[in-house]
Amino acid sequence: MKPVPLFLLLASLLLGGCFAPRVSSSDLQIRVTVNVDGQSLPVEIPSGSAVEQALQAADVTVGSLDRIEPPVYALVQDGSQVTVLRVREEFDTRQVTLAFERQSIRNESLPQGETRLIQEGRNGIQEITTRSLFENGIETGSSIVKAVILQPAQPEIVMVGVQTPFSSLPINGRLVYLAGGNAWLMEGSTSKRTPLVSSADLDGRILKLSPKGDWLLYTRKSEKPASEEINTLWAINLDDPTAKPINLRVANVIHFADWIPGTTTNITYSTVEPRAAAPGWQANNDLYTLKFSAAGVIGKPGPVIQANTGGVYGWWGSSFAWSPDGKRLAYARPDGIGLVSFRDSELVSLLEIAPLQTLSDWALIPPLTWGADSRTLYFVHHAPPPGLVNPEESPYFDLGVLSLTSSATVRMIRQTGMFAYPSASPAEELGDEQAFRIAYLQALSPLQSETSGYRLVVMDRDGSNRKTLFPLEGAPGLEPQTPLWSPGDQDKTAFIAVVYQGNLWLVDIFSGQTSQVTGDGLIQKIDWR
Repeated sequence: MKPVPLFLLLASLLLGGCFAPRVSSSDLQIRVTVNVDGQSLPVEIPSGSAVEQALQAADVTVGSLDRIEPPVYALVQDGSQVTVLRVREEFDTRQVTLAFERQSIRNESLPQGETRLIQEGRNGIQEITTRSLFENGIETGSSIVKAVILQPAQPEIVMVGVQTPFSSLPINGRLVYLAGGNAWLMEGSTSKRTPLVSSADLDGRILKLSPKGDWLLYTRKSEKPASEEINTLWAINLDDPTAKPINLRVANVIHFADWIPGTTTNITYSTVEPRAAAPGWQANNDLYTLKFSAAGVIGKPGPVIQANTGGVYGWWGSSFAWSPDGKRLAYARPDGIGLVSFRDSELVSLLEIAPLQTLSDWALIPPLTWGADSRTLYFVHHAPPPGLVNPEESPYFDLGVLSLTSSATVRMIRQTGMFAYPSASPAEELGDEQAFRIAYLQALSPLQSETSGYRLVVMDRDGSNRKTLFPLEGAPGLEPQTPLWSPGDQDKTAFIAVVYQGNLWLVDIFSGQTSQVTGDGLIQKIDWR
């Protein structure tokens, strides 16, 4: 290698000295001011840093609620301002008074303008928890985060006398009715009306007199949200004027609860599970027995049928019906009817029925009742359609009868409509036999029976001597319901009670004469024993 000339080395050194040294961007410092807690803190941080580095340089600790402007991930420039807003929350719990409502109930048994206090009003108590936000010590907003009712308000209920044009009628037994969420009793005559339960929260799911008419079983709306608990089951002794309602500690009863014939304070019931989605429940299709005392001692529920799917459309539920002699319990569910075997704790099918495809959030439980002889079942049968129509879509419904003696099933009346609700009269002794009549509802438009009005029809137990009683031709029809027979001797007087346009009516089956009993339009449900 040839040696480099000295003059070339000197030239290269001189040229290299003409260039400035390189400086990386991380070596450049910028000034940023952090405004926090009333102070302005200047800091120097490398160029290209984010707000987070400025806060670290200023040794500022940020709380979980604090707000930072600009946000911590934003890049800052020389001269940028970073502001930290200190945010804190405070919770305040206080109790407020819930004012009670005032309710007036029209009563036709009181003189015009006279009032009577049925229930005293009582204010409720609600506990409210409020969350308040403060930014740099200044309140910027508040909101309620929790509200709990410690004591519900009790409405004041005043009975107001109204003049009525309806004549008083003598009646047998006891007739109870639900109006305005309260239970009332008629006894002796239609003008003698006594309040039984004045809590204004009866939901009408269950309103059942005991076979002797000395007890009333009913349901009340729950104080909890419906998605947690729909209602509760109660009983009250009608023979004791000082008796208080007994909470039976049973909840979510929709389709069935009734007294066991031949017993005093024994009941059976079925339950559902509340749901937020329509229809508001999922049926358990279970069955329990329960015994309690007049003193309010509640026994342990006895399971008869465990929770089950309930067959086709079983999510809607099942219903049950005791025979008058208390020896058999029938069941009805959307796809059939049968008997309950208490010995084997199972359901014994008697007849399969094509379930109705409603294409909605409800299902049809075939209306079912026992004859007074406790050996026949009258029910609504979903009849097969003509042609190639899906059986579940058939608009045809017949009234049928099933004999437990001969196991024969007969369709007695064609095209009654889906809500025929047969009802048997008390028995009449005719030699060695027990004769009785059947009342049922006949749809005005049988092929549109879901929305049709109905007329009351009475016939002998074999389907003969049919007679349409109420309402008159051309008048609006009845809403779906079970007609109720008057108790006592059916040879001398026999009335059927129905609710028509919100009022109670009595129909004499012999003369056909009809009598309107109430005129306030508030009647929701009735029972008569």
